[in-house]
Amino acid sequence: MSKEVLTVGGGSGQYVLLSGLRDIPEFNVTAIVSMADSGGSTGRLRDELGVLPPGDVLKCVLALSPHRDAGRSILQKRFKKNNKLAEHSVGNMLLTMLSQYCNDFSQGVEALSDVLETKGRVLPVTTDRATLVAELTDGSWLFGEAAIDVPRGDQKEKIKRTFLVPHHNDSIKVYPEVLEAIKRADHIIFGPGDLYTSIIPNLLVEGVKESISSSKAELVYVGNIMTKFGETEDFGPLDFIEKVEEFLPRGFDKVIFNDKRPDKGILAEYEKQKSFFVDPPVKAPGDRDLVIEDLMSISGGVVRHDPNKLADLLKRIL
Repeated sequence: MSKEVLTVGGGSGQYVLLSGLRDIPEFNVTAIVSMADSGGSTGRLRDELGVLPPGDVLKCVLALSPHRDAGRSILQKRFKKNNKLAEHSVGNMLLTMLSQYCNDFSQGVEALSDVLETKGRVLPVTTDRATLVAELTDGSWLFGEAAIDVPRGDQKEKIKRTFLVPHHNDSIKVYPEVLEAIKRADHIIFGPGDLYTSIIPNLLVEGVKESISSSKAELVYVGNIMTKFGETEDFGPLDFIEKVEEFLPRGFDKVIFNDKRPDKGILAEYEKQKSFFVDPPVKAPGDRDLVIEDLMSISGGVVRHDPNKLADLLKRIL
């Protein structure tokens, strides 16, 4: 019997997770994607055309496509010769065009998913335009996901809280199909991914937390392998768990961490960026099930979760 598996996140972490889940026939996968992205090509399109950010959604659609490798080689290329298009990705421009032609962002996502024959659904957590704002411990503010995601080199203050500021409405409401997906879910997976810019923005949208409260789904958290300067530099594994749970109506049922440590050379490079390895917890707080395995992959000096290892684990424990 197939299971309804819902993922919550954004960015490269959710791409890795979905890349593994895609090929498990027992799972019907739906991805809920943060709409807080404001950097690079995505940020320019938001500013110039007033559209919803396409970048993270595009990654998720590609991850769930059987044509993923070919799709990435084309859709993630960036224009170079045309000054107006310079540094925009082909996929971001295509998704923006589809959304504007349909006059509906979610329909544009469905159209791209149709072309790429995705095995699953990708849903924006909201179709209301908003800016992610972080208040730091000294009372200063950072406006936009890009500013939070790439902190200033001399930034010593930590994030005290984050919230969403609507552009045109009194509040940011959840996309209705997200509520249906949460209601149907057997398992909801949070992470891996940046805490304040990929995972938590989904939980700041009105209606998401309330829907999870009435859901019977098992809640699963996949912990990060490395900390990130400006967001989680002093975090241990329990800090990650507790911070996400602040935005949930109940605690996680299962928490997953990697126990494979990168070699000293890789760790030294990360330490230059004030990023450190997250040692797995000895035990999870409360009655949460703790699962610890080698889930790491290193490519080009970048530490990531291995999609196949992660998918194999999830297939066994869900």
